[in-house]
Amino acid sequence: MASHQSKSSLVLRMNKPREVKMAKILEVREENARMRTLILGADMSAYPGQFAMLWLPSVNEKPFSFAYCEEGKIGFTVAKVGAFSEKLCQLKPGDSVGIRGPFGNGFKPKGNKIAIVGGGCGTAPLGFLMEKLAKSGKKVFFIIGARTKSELLFAERARSAGAETIICTDDGSEGRKGFTTDALAELLEKEQIDAVCTCGPEIMMKKVLAICEGKGVECLASLERWMKCGFGVCGQCAIDGFLVCKEGPVFNSAKLRRMKEFGSLKRDACGAQLKA
Repeated sequence: MASHQSKSSLVLRMNKPREVKMAKILEVREENARMRTLILGADMSAYPGQFAMLWLPSVNEKPFSFAYCEEGKIGFTVAKVGAFSEKLCQLKPGDSVGIRGPFGNGFKPKGNKIAIVGGGCGTAPLGFLMEKLAKSGKKVFFIIGARTKSELLFAERARSAGAETIICTDDGSEGRKGFTTDALAELLEKEQIDAVCTCGPEIMMKKVLAICEGKGVECLASLERWMKCGFGVCGQCAIDGFLVCKEGPVFNSAKLRRMKEFGSLKRDACGAQLKA
């Protein structure tokens, strides 16, 4: 009984996704030169590709995809790219983070042979997906790319899960030198892939979609847009009539084809259009 009480005091049970709850950091993992994973004590059921809103009082609130989700623990992998993420990366075990979620639709690929393509920070939600698929008996090809060896994410995690891991770096310091999209094109020539899941720079994902379209393979892509509410009220994350937070962030080939802004335009915090 005592051990159960001790565990429950560390675990936040999440029942109402729109309410902010404070969760304690149980562990901080150094993933690579730029990214850290925060493991929080929270009993939350999330699917790969879904996200939560993380909040630091008096700082800001931002969306992050789930990188881990297991009994009593959830994890978010954070890259230092701005003031909010810098603050997150400074936190230590015992500190607290506000959390709302889970929100959105995740990856649900059909078939038994699945290729996963991640680029840079976009690999964060794909490790969770890769492990879930591998544990269910699917054949998984995990293609990950980064500028250099020190910025690779989840390579060992993929190998440990039994996924066939293909590494691409811009400088050739690890794996093959070149782009993940080239590796995907070669894979689709050799293997009968049922679906491709991708997250990363939008220009990369648009190329992934084009490659899949050429082979008649379903593509599922996780898009990133400005999100403020997380559940479809503010409209800040709209792209060609779709709300990324509610109808995405994962979209299938049919919906991606209808998006004229995909891979070409983004919007800033005020809604003004920017080149992707």
